[in-house]
Amino acid sequence: MLAEADAWRARDLSVLWHPCTQMREHPHTLPLVPIAHGEGAWLVGHDGTRYLDAVSSWWTNLFGHAEPRIGAAIAAQAQSLEQVMLAGFTHAPAVELAERLLAVAPHQMGRALLAKVFYADNGSAGVEVALKMAFHWFHNRGEHTRTKFIALENGYHGETLGALAVGDIPLYRRVYAPLLTEALFAPSPDAYLAQPGESPADCARRAADALATLLEDHAGEVCAVIVEPRVQCAGGMRMHHPDYLSRVRELCDASGAFLIADEIAVGFGRTGTLFASEQSGVMPDLLCLSKGLTGGFLPLAAVLATQAIYDGFLDDSRERAFLHSHSYTGNPLACAAALASLDIFRADDVLARNRATARSMATLAEPLAAHRHVADVRQAGMMLAFELTQDGDKATPFPATARIGLKAYRAALARGVVLRPLGDVLYWMPPYCVDDDALQLLADVTRHAIDEATSCA
Repeated sequence: MLAEADAWRARDLSVLWHPCTQMREHPHTLPLVPIAHGEGAWLVGHDGTRYLDAVSSWWTNLFGHAEPRIGAAIAAQAQSLEQVMLAGFTHAPAVELAERLLAVAPHQMGRALLAKVFYADNGSAGVEVALKMAFHWFHNRGEHTRTKFIALENGYHGETLGALAVGDIPLYRRVYAPLLTEALFAPSPDAYLAQPGESPADCARRAADALATLLEDHAGEVCAVIVEPRVQCAGGMRMHHPDYLSRVRELCDASGAFLIADEIAVGFGRTGTLFASEQSGVMPDLLCLSKGLTGGFLPLAAVLATQAIYDGFLDDSRERAFLHSHSYTGNPLACAAALASLDIFRADDVLARNRATARSMATLAEPLAAHRHVADVRQAGMMLAFELTQDGDKATPFPATARIGLKAYRAALARGVVLRPLGDVLYWMPPYCVDDDALQLLADVTRHAIDEATSCA
């Protein structure tokens, strides 16, 4: 079995270029892990080693690997229709999924419901759709000065050029800066940045005040504000108070700008509600969904829009139409997977189970808060993060050269747990099927990983 795993590593390195990876780190600093199959919350290597998938395979997997109900739905759909272009054609899975997404989408008293669904292939592509829709809508109205987007410092929305332009993580955007449109960045409401004596709600209000000033300074220039509700995920699982999004909604209404909620990572039960926006009582104008949309089985994104946005593109002129397209838009197999995923939410009372699991996660994480290298433990539903610093306080981060996160990743992997850190932030985002024994293993291994990674610090 070990020889088989080694053979796959060699074959891989001869042909593949991996995402989000400095390939020079392979095969020594960051050895590849060949996976043969998945079972629930576990990944199983060719050598038989089992790994707890504590990060849900980049936050996509909801109900566990090889979930039979989703697999069966895909297989059944493949027997009748695997693909048809959605330009000029339609099919039942795309229609039914759109109906069901709109039925469960966030709503807000006094606002017209989200009314239309536009499909794309992945999260970044979904963000591109929302950005283009927002800009183009104002263009169709003759408001040609509305060309700017406001995003948040430390935010992340994807790797395509439009999505990257509204991201603020230097590691990803710095080299491509000459290619990017210029966005405006408002201070993050991140509660970790709270000043002494300031509550998370106070921090959120302070950030919202700064956003208000930015909108005033650029009155009539902003077409949309884009936000990751509740959690800035790739930015280090930084979390903020729900009051922030409520205030952003008010500011967008006052300024005439659209609110884009990027729920690609936080949607579908991750934060305790089906959508994170619900915790603020807010409905965005454009809602971006992906990752967990298909339960982690197939790539698919959906952008939900208001009827008013849709109506802004209706005209005899094709130039006023939204001509954005993807070859696999609304792919029947992916839509069938998403429908099966929604069925599981309903049949298994997933949100109630998640709330119980989240309480268990909090209990298991509590002792780690006292670790001398843990500056913060934060949680939003089934997302829980540990901020590692030299002295256990915000003022003493580890130098980047220490690579504490990488050391923790390798230490955890050696004990059968996948913890892929964000810098020096370790986090838990397991599939919803994770059981108590797996959670106990996760807590134990996390402590070992922190100890080992910081042993010489």
